[in-house]
Amino acid sequence: MKEEIIKILQNKNKALSIEELDRLLQHQNLDEYRELEDTLQEMCDVYTLYRSNKDRYMLFDRGPLKKGILRVNRKGFGFVECEDEEDVYIPIANMNGALHNDLVVAEVLGRKENNKLEGRILKVLDRKLSTVVGEFFLRKDGIGTIDLDEEKLKMSIEIEPDMIHGAVDGHKVVVKLLGLIEKNRYRGEVVKIIGHRDDPGVDILSIVYKYEIEDQFSDEVKEQLKTIPEEVSPEAKVGRRDLTKEQIFTIDGADTKDIDDAISIQILENGNYQLGVHIADVSYYVKEGTPLDVSAMDRGTSVYLVDRVIPMLPHQLSNGICSLNEGVDRLAISCVMEFDHNAKMVDYEIFESVIRSKKKMTYQAVNSILEDNIVPEGYEPFEKDLRLMADLASILRKAKIKRGYLDFDVDEPKIIVDEKCHPIDIVIRERGIGENLIEVFMIAANECIASHIFYMELPFIYRVHEYPKEENIREFLDYIGTLGYQYYGNLKDVRPKTIQGLLEFLKDKKEFKILSSLLLRNMKKAVYKPENLGHYGLASPCYTHFTSPIRRYPDTTVHRLLRTYLFNNDLRPETIRHWEEKLPFVAEHSSMKERSSINCERDVEDMKMAEYMEDHIGEEFTGMISGVTNFGLFIQLDNLVEGLCRLADMKDFFHFEEATMSVVGEKTKMKYSLGNRVLIKVVSVSKDEGMIDFQILKKLDDEDSNVKGTKNKQRKNFEEDII
Repeated sequence: MKEEIIKILQNKNKALSIEELDRLLQHQNLDEYRELEDTLQEMCDVYTLYRSNKDRYMLFDRGPLKKGILRVNRKGFGFVECEDEEDVYIPIANMNGALHNDLVVAEVLGRKENNKLEGRILKVLDRKLSTVVGEFFLRKDGIGTIDLDEEKLKMSIEIEPDMIHGAVDGHKVVVKLLGLIEKNRYRGEVVKIIGHRDDPGVDILSIVYKYEIEDQFSDEVKEQLKTIPEEVSPEAKVGRRDLTKEQIFTIDGADTKDIDDAISIQILENGNYQLGVHIADVSYYVKEGTPLDVSAMDRGTSVYLVDRVIPMLPHQLSNGICSLNEGVDRLAISCVMEFDHNAKMVDYEIFESVIRSKKKMTYQAVNSILEDNIVPEGYEPFEKDLRLMADLASILRKAKIKRGYLDFDVDEPKIIVDEKCHPIDIVIRERGIGENLIEVFMIAANECIASHIFYMELPFIYRVHEYPKEENIREFLDYIGTLGYQYYGNLKDVRPKTIQGLLEFLKDKKEFKILSSLLLRNMKKAVYKPENLGHYGLASPCYTHFTSPIRRYPDTTVHRLLRTYLFNNDLRPETIRHWEEKLPFVAEHSSMKERSSINCERDVEDMKMAEYMEDHIGEEFTGMISGVTNFGLFIQLDNLVEGLCRLADMKDFFHFEEATMSVVGEKTKMKYSLGNRVLIKVVSVSKDEGMIDFQILKKLDDEDSNVKGTKNKQRKNFEEDII
C-alpha cells in the first residue's frame, strides 16, 4: 500500500485527504480504510509523508518540513543540509537543543533578505553523537569537565568523581554521554584516556576518536587471527588457475605495505593487448559473518593519516597473507582483458588464481623508466612490459577522454613529519605516468566486473556518481563570467562532455587550479548503491570497486559476490534474497564510513599544516587569493596551505563588492579579487582550530580579477574522491 500511496501523491502533486486517498485506492470496506489510517500514520512517523493542520497528506519533501543533517557554525548558527535540495539556515534561537551532525526535521519559515531559506528545528530524529573528545580538567568541587575539541558542539559535560577513571588535567579523553541534565548540559563518563595533550601522536589520535574510528582490534578478531595461515596452503590452491610462472608484478608507493593489486601484459598473436589485473583474494580468508568480517564491515575502510595507517584488516592479513608481496604465492581473483588498438575490449575472463609477484616496483622507479629512459638496477627484465603497459594505458586514457572522462587536475599536499610526528615540510604529491597507468588499468577492471554482473541482473554493489544539478553549473558559469570568461557550452543536458569542455576552456587561465577545485565542489559525491546509476566523473555507464579489498569493504563484498555467483554458481532464490536485503545496508554504511575517514584525514592535514606554519610565523610566502568574503580574503600558498587575511586587520578600510566578489580599499582604491597573486606574512596560527592568519604585504600582479559570490570557509584545497 505504501508504494501505491506514494505513486498517487506523486501523480497528483498536491495534498490529499484520507477520504480522497481511500477513494483513489478503490477500497471497498472499513477494514481497508483502517489499514490506510495505520499506514498513513506509520509513513508520517518515519517522515515519508507530512500531515498538514487541515489533515491533508503530502510527500514529506514537498511540504514545509525538511529532513537533513545539521551543520553548526562555530558562532552557533547552522544549516540543515537536505539531500538534492537547498540548505536551510537555522539561527541560534531556533536550534531547539539540536547539536552538530544531528539528523533533524526543520520547518521552513520563509526566506531571508539574501533569499536564503530560514527555518527552525522541530525534532532531532537521530543523535549519532554518543561520545565526544576533549581535554580533561578537574574542578575544585571534584567534578570533571571537558574542553571539547569540536567547537561546533555547543554543550557542556560534567563528570562525577566515580566516572573519571584516572583522568587528570591535560589528558585528552573520550567521554561517553550518559544523559541530559538540562539544556545543553550533559552527564558523562571517561571511557578512554588517549594520552597527555603534549605526547607525540596524541593530537592525531584525538581526531581519530572524534570520528569514532577504532584503532584497536577486538579480542574476538585476535582469536580468529590464530586460525589464519602465514603461507598459502596446498588446499587453498585447488581449483585455481596457476599463474605463478607468469610475469606479474606490482607498482605502488615506496612505503606501501598493503599491496592488493598486481598487473601483467602480453601481445597476442592477433596483435591485441592482453591485460591482467590480479587482485588479492581477501574474501577467501575473511568469511562472511566471522569476527574479521564484522570488524571490517564496521570500519568500512582503512584510514590513511600523515604518519600512520589505521587498517581495515589486521596487519597479519593486510601486510601478510593477503598482500601480494614479491616472491611468494598469493591467492587472487584475476580479471584478464583483451583490448584492440582502439581501446575496445573484445574479450575477458574472470577467475580464481594463484600468483607470485616477480617484482615490488615503486612509482618513482617506473617513472624513471617511462619518463626519463633511465632503468634502475633490477628493473631490466621488466622494461619491455612496462613500455607495453604505457602504450596501452595511453590508448585507454584517450578513449576515456573521448567519452567524457573528467580530469580536474587538483593538486594534493603531502605532509612530511619527523619521528615525533612534527611536520617538517609540505610538498605537492606528484603523479607521473606510473600512477596514471595503474589508475587507468584499475578503472578498466572495475568496469569489466561491474558490467558482467549487471548484465546477469543479480544483486550487486556499484560505485555511482550522479549528474550535477544544472543550476549549480550555471551558478559556476555566472561566477567565472565576472572574470571575463564566457563559456557558451550547451547546459540543457549536463553531460560529462560538457563539463570536460568547460575544464578544457579554463585550462590556460591563471586561476585554473582554484576554479577547477570550485567546479569540483559543484559535483555530487560518489557513493555506493545497490543500483547502477552510472559514474558521471568517469563517464562510465557501469562501475564498481573491485581492486582494493584490503582497504575497502565494498571491494571485499564484490569479491564475495563473484565467488557466490561465478565460482560457486550459487544462484538459489534464498541466496539472491539474502543479498537483496543486505546490500542496501552495506552500501549506505560504506558510504558513511568513507565520508568519516575522508573528514578525519582532512582534519589531520589541516591541523598538521597549521602546526607546520607555527614554525614560520613572521616569514613571507607567495600565494593566490582563493576566496573572497565580506570579512576577509582566503589565500592559498604554493604549498597548498591556506590562510585568512581579515579585512579588519588591513591598513585601509576595504569595501566588499558582492556583485564582483572583490574588496576595494576606500583610500588606496587597491582591489583584490580571486586569482590575484600576493606576497603574505604569516601572522598567527591556531593548531587546535587549524586556522592560519596572514597579512598581505604586496599584490604581485597588476591584473584585477573579479568574481561573483560563492560559499567560502577556512579550508585547505582538496579534491573529493569521485572515483
